[in-house]
Amino acid sequence: MIFAGIQKSSLVDYPGLVSCVLFVPGCNYDCFYCHNRSLFSGPHEILDPGAVWTFLNKRAGLLDAVVLTGGEPTCQADLVETLLEFKSLGYQVKLDTNGSNPERVADVLKSGACSYFAVDYKAPAARYKEICGPGANAEAVRKTVRLLAESGISFEIRTTVIPQLTERDLLQMASELPPVPRWSLNRYRKPEQYKPCDRARISAPPWLQEQIEGFARSMSSVQPYMNIK
Repeated sequence: MIFAGIQKSSLVDYPGLVSCVLFVPGCNYDCFYCHNRSLFSGPHEILDPGAVWTFLNKRAGLLDAVVLTGGEPTCQADLVETLLEFKSLGYQVKLDTNGSNPERVADVLKSGACSYFAVDYKAPAARYKEICGPGANAEAVRKTVRLLAESGISFEIRTTVIPQLTERDLLQMASELPPVPRWSLNRYRKPEQYKPCDRARISAPPWLQEQIEGFARSMSSVQPYMNIK
């Protein structure tokens, strides 16, 4: 697998565990507020895979987990094999995904490679292409979430509360998914890289913390296990 970046230690990416985070290039979405745009829209660093695996071998027993994120990891052909290699070193393994490839997620579930998933649910179904680009498909994401919910594996839903999402949007999103064990709302931060045509959208004033807390309370009537990051 090609790795485009590494965070060697994180206390926040895998709940309750110390992890390292590996980033892969490439994505099938085009979210205007993406903070990792360099991983799919231009030249990006490629890490020496030998150095990555040497690091993982040396840190086995010191780090608890490996998180694979992107970009979009489910676009990588050798996804399952790579996740199984992480697991073989003794790590707990978490996969971050936009949920667009339920068949690949099903393959990962069948392999038993992952112990935790995070799925980004970015907008109400009717606004998915507006927010995530023409290749986005909300039904595929919902299918991924249903697969995870039915499997009994640990997972969470994540939503960045961009300025363009309203409380009504968030309540609609909550009703579009089955009950989930954890739904995290993330505050919006203006990205450093963006397309010129998105300047107005990315410059909109963000929701305040107390407003996001209110959104979470409203959503909890449908999804009880809300969390704010």
